[in-house]
Amino acid sequence: MKLKELRKKPWFRFLGNKYVLLSLIFAGWMIFLDSNSWFIHNELNQELNELEDNKNYYRNEIDKDKAVIEKLQDSVELEKFARQKYFMKRADEDIYIIEYDTID
Repeated sequence: MKLKELRKKPWFRFLGNKYVLLSLIFAGWMIFLDSNSWFIHNELNQELNELEDNKNYYRNEIDKDKAVIEKLQDSVELEKFARQKYFMKRADEDIYIIEYDTID
């Protein structure tokens, strides 16, 4: 194909328009090369979603801990927690920790 025949094609005339060329160059620049490109925005959106998930997780954990703290305001529950978690005992008691051997 010669250049004269190519210039007569409708798609070449469309892409050869200076406004279309500038628009394509601008779009390529904005998508790939700019500091505010689409790829960077996509990465930042993913990071933002991960941070929001972390925020929700830690808020749920804080709510659970608040419930445990309210539960431990009762002296009976506090004693139960200390016995189970830290193996505390009263002065006249003995504690025996039993471990079972597991055979694989």
